[in-house]
Parts: sequence; C-alpha cells; structure tokens
Amino acid sequence: MPALQATAQSSNRLLAALPNTVYQRLQPALTLVTLAPLQPLYQVGCPIDYVYFPEEALISLVFQFKDGATMDVGLIGQEGMAGLPVLLGGTSYSHQAMVQIAGKAWRLPAELLLTEFNRGSALHDLLLRYTQAMLAQTAQNSVCNRFHTTEVRLARWLLLTADGLGADTFPLTHEVISIMLGVRRAGITVAAGVLSQAGWVRYYRGRITIVDRAGLEDFACECYEVVRDAFAAV
Repeated sequence: MPALQATAQSSNRLLAALPNTVYQRLQPALTLVTLAPLQPLYQVGCPIDYVYFPEEALISLVFQFKDGATMDVGLIGQEGMAGLPVLLGGTSYSHQAMVQIAGKAWRLPAELLLTEFNRGSALHDLLLRYTQAMLAQTAQNSVCNRFHTTEVRLARWLLLTADGLGADTFPLTHEVISIMLGVRRAGITVAAGVLSQAGWVRYYRGRITIVDRAGLEDFACECYEVVRDAFAAV
C-alpha cells in the first residue's frame, strides 16, 4: 500500500507532530491497514510485533475478569498509538487491545519504533509525553468507574470517542458500549435514553451523533476535562 508522503497529510496527531527528518526514517516501514470491528490487536501475554497509529479507527484497551466481565481502561484514537509497552521495556500487554470502531491505521514494526525511540530524537520526547497522558487517562478512568453514575460515565466516554475519531457521528451499538463500560446492556439503554431525551445525543440505526456537545460536556463528570487536557498537553 502507498505510504504517507508528508506528516501533514496524517490525521494521527503523533505522526503529524514529528519533524520531517524523523518521519522520513519511519515512513518506508509505515503500512496503511484497515482494522475491523472488535478485531483483537494484542492478547494478554502475546508479543507486540507492531504498533498502530489510528487515522480513523478507535482502539480500546480492555481488561477481562475471570468471570468474563470486561472493562475499558483506555481509548486510543487519532491522538495516539497502540503498543506503548515496547517503549517501557515490556514485550506484551497485561490486558487486551481491540478495535472498537473500524477504520484505517498506520502499522509500524515495533522494533523499528524502539530503535528510533532509543535515538533520543523528537519521537522520544513526544512519546514520553503521550505515555504520561495515557497514564492520566487510565488513572482517571479508575476513579470515574468507581464513583460516577452510568449516565455521566457514558457522557464522558462518548466525548472521548468523538475526540479520538475527530467526528461527532460514529457507528456504535449498545452491546459494544456495555462491553466497554462493564455495564449490562439494559443499563446502557437506560443511560443512553437519558442523554437522548435531554437532546445531547441522537441514536439511529447503530450510529450515535453528538448534537449538543456543550450540553454533553456540562453533564459529563470532570473526568472528561482531566483526560482531554492531558492529551492537549502532549
């Protein structure tokens, strides 16, 4: 597949932020791939051979409990990259990474990324700041899941999804949301009804549209602002 010709053409903000000299070292190995819905990218304990920079897709980091229950612990969209453990001395994830919303992503061999990271180039500093933002997201998600209602958690999660995709309309079913939030489907239906009746979102044939972002942000918990600001700082 044709590789990206200039960083400015990429919707992925990490790639777009790289100086041209750094990007040109990575560009020959970048491959544009299409990620399918619920496609597993990394399984627990399995080697990380490639990292992914989403262009349109959204990737979820999901923890699965012994009883089969699941919980989303992080989202990766246009602002980021999947495969961070390779930069921290690890070779695998302690949880799953799966595609939440299908779309394009740039795939890069993990070994090549690590080589460039170890050069101490601009990529090194950029990915360290991104790692800090991901840690902030994971910590805030833990707080949110413990203390906030399903309705405000759903509002926060939809806002982060829209930010990660760069779009306010996206395909999403109640079943997928229930898996990501660790809430029974009936509970998601009730929570989505609250947001819909307030006029903040519209749900039609498996697609969700945020129609009043300001209202949804006001309703969402402060966790959304914390995570949003952490990535803005990158």
